[in-house]
Amino acid sequence: MNEQFRKMVTVQRVAEVKSIEGADLICAYRINGWWVVDQVGKYSVGNMVLYAEIDSWIPHELAPFLSKGKEPREYNGVKGERLRTIRLKGQYSQGLLLPWSTISHIDNWSDLEEGADVSEWLGVQKWEAPIPANLTGQMKGNFPTFIRKTDQERCQNLVQEISHEYSQQNRFEVTLKLDGSSCTVYHNAGLVGVCSRNIDLKLEQEGNSFVDIAKSTGLLKALIDLNENLAVQGELMGPGIQGNKEGFDSHKLFIFDIFDIDLQCYLVWADRLEAIQKLRDLGYTGDIAPVIGVGPLQSGKVEDLLKMAEGPSLLSKQREGLVFKRTDGEFSFKAISQKFLLNEK
Repeated sequence: MNEQFRKMVTVQRVAEVKSIEGADLICAYRINGWWVVDQVGKYSVGNMVLYAEIDSWIPHELAPFLSKGKEPREYNGVKGERLRTIRLKGQYSQGLLLPWSTISHIDNWSDLEEGADVSEWLGVQKWEAPIPANLTGQMKGNFPTFIRKTDQERCQNLVQEISHEYSQQNRFEVTLKLDGSSCTVYHNAGLVGVCSRNIDLKLEQEGNSFVDIAKSTGLLKALIDLNENLAVQGELMGPGIQGNKEGFDSHKLFIFDIFDIDLQCYLVWADRLEAIQKLRDLGYTGDIAPVIGVGPLQSGKVEDLLKMAEGPSLLSKQREGLVFKRTDGEFSFKAISQKFLLNEK
C-alpha cells in the first residue's frame, strides 16, 4: 500500500465498546483493531461512524475541540490539528470518531459502504514531518512510475486477514521497523537514479544525504555492474533524520526490499537475500534491516502483535515496531509500537 493513497478517514462500524477502569464519563470504542476513547453512550456496537486514523490533519471547523481553546495550528495552509496517539486513564486512544451524519452534505452519503474513503470530502490530509534541508535536494523528476512506493498496512486495519494467516500457519519474515527516511536506488535499462520518498533526485549534486549514501555504500555502482532492472529500497538513518533516535555518528542505509522492475513485483524473501549477496559481492558495504525471526505468526490477535512491537531497537531502548512479510511475498503488514507513538515528538 502506497503512503500517498493511505485512507485517512473511512466509513466504519463500531465493533466493540469497553469501559475504562476509574472513568465514568469516557469509554473505549473499537474500530477494526484500533481503540478510540470518547464519551460514554455516544456510540453503540454496530453504529456506522467515520474513523480518522492517527496522523490525520483535521481541519479546525471539523473538530474545533482538538485545539483545546487555543489558536489552531496550520499545515499546508489549513488550520487544524494532527491526530496523535494519546493515553487516557491507562487506555491508548488512536484516532478520532465522527458521527455518521458528518458527511450528510455529500450526495448519496447514506449509500457509502464500509471502508469507503471520505478524506477528500472532509478536507483531511495526511500529516508529514517537515523535510530537513539535507534531504530535499535538487529534483530530476517525480518518483518513477515504474517503481512502487513501499509502505505496509498497519495490523489494526487487517484484523480478519491476520487471523486467517495465523490459522494457515504461513511463514513470515519479521524485521525491525526502523525510524528513518525511505530511500530508493534503481537501475532500469541503463538508467540509474536515487529517490527520496516522493522525488527522483539529480545525481550530480553534493550534500544530499540520499545521493551521498547511494554512492558511499557502493550501492549505485553495484546496481550498474549487476545490470539487472531492480529498485533497491532501504531506510536512510543517522544525523539530521527523524531525530536520529539510534544515535548514529554517521548516515547508514538498511535495505528492506528489492523491487523487480521487469516483473513489477517485490522479490520474495529468498530471492531478495540472494540479490543482496550479489550486491555485496559487487561492493555494497551498507546494511540490511535486522531480522528478528522467520516462521509462522506467534499469534493472530492484533493486541498480541502490538505487544511484540514493543522492545529495543538497534541502539535505542524503544523501537518503532516490527514488519511482517510472508516469505512468498503475497502478504505483509506492520505493527507499530504504541509506546513509540505516545513518546513521539
